[in-house]
Amino acid sequence: MLGRIIRNTKIIDGHFFLTIKLPESFQTPMPGQFVMVREKGRLDPLLGRPFSVYNFERIDNKVIIEILYKVVGKETTLLSNLKKGVLLEIYGPYGSTFNVNTNLKKVVLLCGGIGIAPLTFLASHYRSHKDAGDIELICYLGATGAAKLLGVARIKALCPDVFISTDDGSMGYHGSVTDIFSRDIASYDSKDASIYACGPRLMLKRLSEMLSIHLLPCQVSLEERMACGVGACLGCSVETQDREGRSVYKRVCKDGPVFDIHDIIWN
Repeated sequence: MLGRIIRNTKIIDGHFFLTIKLPESFQTPMPGQFVMVREKGRLDPLLGRPFSVYNFERIDNKVIIEILYKVVGKETTLLSNLKKGVLLEIYGPYGSTFNVNTNLKKVVLLCGGIGIAPLTFLASHYRSHKDAGDIELICYLGATGAAKLLGVARIKALCPDVFISTDDGSMGYHGSVTDIFSRDIASYDSKDASIYACGPRLMLKRLSEMLSIHLLPCQVSLEERMACGVGACLGCSVETQDREGRSVYKRVCKDGPVFDIHDIIWN
């Protein structure tokens, strides 16, 4: 399906905000899902790149999708140079979704770096849900430094409580996002609170270790390099364990990207 770039703007060094106008027939994505994007007609690279959905709206017969992305390779470098009006091939939405539970009292988001994107979309979904008006949204947002923080204004508009941490101490708490969350973890009850997380693998591994002691439900969106995006190439497989504790490899693009954090084998 073809979409047209409305905006493709650098927001901080190496990170861009992309807005695309889509046909009305494009399927509405759910929180946690992703899309595959590439420039129309480009054969090198042949395959598109996966991007989490940052926002999606249908307004007056206009369909708009917003994407936050980081420049990490050839295709995202090419994408960052595209201007308003350029046509893109966009496929999806693909992948599993976050489980939205309107019976919760507290929804806790742990965002590391570009992991802010899918969790902002999740927060907006909770905010707009007719049965979720009394749910308290809390966000813990981490980055290497103040200059690398993304999406702060939007997440603050959705979450009354946003706790910021930076590895270098240039803004907020001096330390990792899991460090700042560790101060509060005991205050959350598994009966009425749930954790959602997205960020670097080391951050999620540390969170998993914390949640093996403080038993809270937690869903994670994994950031794995994908090729095909539809489960054919097996390039994004991760090791998980089934209910009997047996090792099972699952594809992030097809079986994920959302998983129960307790099912992932992190070592």
